[in-house]
Amino acid sequence: MIVTFHGGVREVTGSMHLVSANRDHILLDCGMFQGRRKESDMKNRTFSVDPKMITNMILSHAHIDHSGRIPLLTEGGFTGRILCTRTTADVCEYLLLDSAHIQESDAGYLNYKMIRNHLFTLQESGKRKLANKEKDTIKKQLKKEKHGLNLEAINELLDKYRLEKVMPLYTYEQATRAMTFFDGYPYRSPVTIGRGMTATFFEAGHILGSSMCMINFRENGKNYNVCYTGDIGRFNRPILRDPTLTFPKEFENIDLLIMESTYGDRHHGPVEDQKQRIKEIVTETVEKGGSVLIPAFAFGRTQDIIYILHELYNEGDIPKVPIYVDSPLASKLTKVFGEHPEVFDRDTHKTFLEQGINPFSFEQLHYTASVEESMEIMRDDKPHIVVSSSGMCEAGRILHHLRHKIHQSKNTIMIVGYMAQHTLGRRILELGIRENPGSSRSSKDAPEIKILGKSYPLHARVVKLDGFSAHADKNEITTFLKQSNLTIKNIAVVHGEEDQSLALQKYLNENGYKAIVPHVGETLSL
Repeated sequence: MIVTFHGGVREVTGSMHLVSANRDHILLDCGMFQGRRKESDMKNRTFSVDPKMITNMILSHAHIDHSGRIPLLTEGGFTGRILCTRTTADVCEYLLLDSAHIQESDAGYLNYKMIRNHLFTLQESGKRKLANKEKDTIKKQLKKEKHGLNLEAINELLDKYRLEKVMPLYTYEQATRAMTFFDGYPYRSPVTIGRGMTATFFEAGHILGSSMCMINFRENGKNYNVCYTGDIGRFNRPILRDPTLTFPKEFENIDLLIMESTYGDRHHGPVEDQKQRIKEIVTETVEKGGSVLIPAFAFGRTQDIIYILHELYNEGDIPKVPIYVDSPLASKLTKVFGEHPEVFDRDTHKTFLEQGINPFSFEQLHYTASVEESMEIMRDDKPHIVVSSSGMCEAGRILHHLRHKIHQSKNTIMIVGYMAQHTLGRRILELGIRENPGSSRSSKDAPEIKILGKSYPLHARVVKLDGFSAHADKNEITTFLKQSNLTIKNIAVVHGEEDQSLALQKYLNENGYKAIVPHVGETLSL
């Protein structure tokens, strides 16, 4: 058996590994790279594995850094099946289509800006600058209705002036076709994935439907077990059950554990402390007359935030300002949660479901669907809370909320999840924490944040809640390794920035495990 690591090694995004045995090739995840636009775009468009050679694919969970390149796989000649839990299949139906929509929208907006600025330049002569009225005339021919873009006119002008168009990674139509390749299965039910190869999913506790996958196969007269953790969740988090610790006897001996390391050398705050921190942050911000912006993954983190805000509102612990979930995915993903109460933990059943209460619906909570509604929220100067995607601030409506709020010290940007290197979210986090925004200072002294090509002074307060992560930290990874009933021969440490992966490797080797940190393209043979 051979494992080749193609993505999500010594970095967090772009998870993709290939397991080869008995002339079958099984792909583990097919994630999107995120970070610097040009660099990640090039990596996303380059496939290091021929899709035609892949027998089947296993998807650990629906997050885009694990699923986001599936439409490229299916467009490239893949003829197998994509195997995952039933919940993950249901979620991907929305997340992949939303990813395609965002890419098409962002490409359209960047093309609009390109041709708009080119037309401005053509009509300016010498030192004369165009008047606002002249600029508005140009803009009108590139738009339709109030907020829509006239893509036909934009594309014709780009062709006319021979400007290179920004193309989406894949289209909505291609993402729709990709969904026909999915097969969903329940937890703990073996499914055949190749010659003498089976896969069995176990709860990972990361997001709804997330799984650890046990791959069992027989080669050269010997049985092997490979465990792919996907993303390991935390223990004692709201809504979801904890990561699996007790596995069936046939999986107790693991020849290779492919394990994530996002927080391999870090420690989160206690899960229960996050509720108190949100109470403090919201109260302080509203007392200043400001609003709270929460960049959050549309699936998983958004529901965690809503759940806790619902509890705080019910307990009367924070001002009951409007809460806007500004993501077209919200109502659809809430529906998925409602269709899978069987995976909720006991506390969720006791606190909400057994009382006949929907955890994700209450009076002050509003799900925003249209662009017009979103624009109204952006212009609203009264205190409110906005939860919007994307979680790393790389795309979507959160960018526009940031444009309208980032320059005011009364507002707060609450970081509740991991921000990968080179993403806008990481830059806001690093500059925000280092520069201590929220204090009085001139625009000249404020760090500059570039959003959709324009720079804005970062005056808003930036706070980070480490304990909100859906990823296990070093202690919780140790809990999984030591308290589970697994005996592990080898560990490949993946899905972590290089310093985190190497630190975890060192810790594991010092504690009796045999661990390596592969490089991109490296092959490991059992």
